[in-house]
Amino acid sequence: MLKAKRQVEFSLVLDSQMKKNRTFLFISVSSLALVALLAIQVYWILQTARMKEELFNEKANMVLSRTIEAIGNDETTCGQIQECVRADAMTGSTATLGKAETHTIDSLFNHFMRLYNFHIDYSFVVAKPEISASKGSGFIYNQRLDQVASLNWVELKLIFPDKKDYIMAEMGAPFIASVILILVVLAMFWRTVLSLMKEKKIAEHTTDFLNNMTHEFKTPLTNIALAGKMMVKDSNLRQEEKVKHYSGIILEENEKLRLQVEQVLSMTALERGEIPLEKTELDFHQLILDCTKCMGLQIENGKGELKLDLEANKFLISGDKTHLTNALCNLIDNGLKYANGKPVLHIQTSNQGQNLILNFSDQGIGIGKGYEQKVFEKFFRIPTGDVHNVKGFGLGLAYVKKIVELHGGSIELESEKGKGSKFTIRIPHV
Repeated sequence: MLKAKRQVEFSLVLDSQMKKNRTFLFISVSSLALVALLAIQVYWILQTARMKEELFNEKANMVLSRTIEAIGNDETTCGQIQECVRADAMTGSTATLGKAETHTIDSLFNHFMRLYNFHIDYSFVVAKPEISASKGSGFIYNQRLDQVASLNWVELKLIFPDKKDYIMAEMGAPFIASVILILVVLAMFWRTVLSLMKEKKIAEHTTDFLNNMTHEFKTPLTNIALAGKMMVKDSNLRQEEKVKHYSGIILEENEKLRLQVEQVLSMTALERGEIPLEKTELDFHQLILDCTKCMGLQIENGKGELKLDLEANKFLISGDKTHLTNALCNLIDNGLKYANGKPVLHIQTSNQGQNLILNFSDQGIGIGKGYEQKVFEKFFRIPTGDVHNVKGFGLGLAYVKKIVELHGGSIELESEKGKGSKFTIRIPHV
């Protein structure tokens, strides 16, 4: 029997591991495919930019060549440019053209740029070849004037200060569309992965919850069935003590079932907002005393110790008595269930600003690092042998957190494995 049980447990662990591996493989393959797609998209964007730049260079050189050819066919303009160059030969590397020459060259540039559907701001100079692009105010295209004007040591330089902006504007639509598509794909991919992980987590928690619920319901139902059978079979059933004994078992186990079902339904209803809080002005200290009195028998049975330090000066709050009582009882119940030997519980109150502070601490088994926030999630139970040996649905702390938040408060947990836990609850006082 034990061997078969171990085989079943091993099969479940192996199946769980295989599911995790499949999920990891799916995410890995999807990520690689997405990275490849993005790389291809970036490559085509760069290729488009390169093609646009090559087209720009081709147009610029064509405009410059046609302009120089037109200047070469105009002997008057050639002569005037040559005179300007000779006049500036000893004063600098860039020739100062007259208005007539400047207007002629500018007109030619305008004509050929319109001809090639080339609409961009430009400037031009006639200068010596050693004038480099770094001395200009933009991207420079240059060709020598020696063949058309016998000026073998000067060049006509065409300058585009806004070349990059022009290329970006030319490829604007595909570029913007590509960027948007990349961002959309990234967002959708990660949203899908997060949704997948969330759904997987919910499925695991739901499975654990159903398993826990099955075990929780099985014990009371078995006890009720046994008590019923004993009442039917027992020939001495007429004895009043036995009737009371079996009836008591049935009523006790039935009450356990009722409380368990009520706990699940209450949590679900709270999540949906179907249970409105009936807030009244409450004495929080008296509420604590009522809870400790209610849980006194359980504390006594567990041979536990409860210490109260109700030091808050302002202890009146606006709250729902029933739900706050249940929340405090849940904390005490947790302290008893997860005790490390003899339960030692400590409840302390104080004031901080506009808040009433409740510190609940125990010296139990504690909670390992990484689980401080997860314990407040529905159905979550710490995956250790000690925890799963304790009965429960994993709803207690989720219920406490929900009730505290509905009262405008907050709850924090400080814990260390093997050294107990401390819950700090803040609720606004009246």
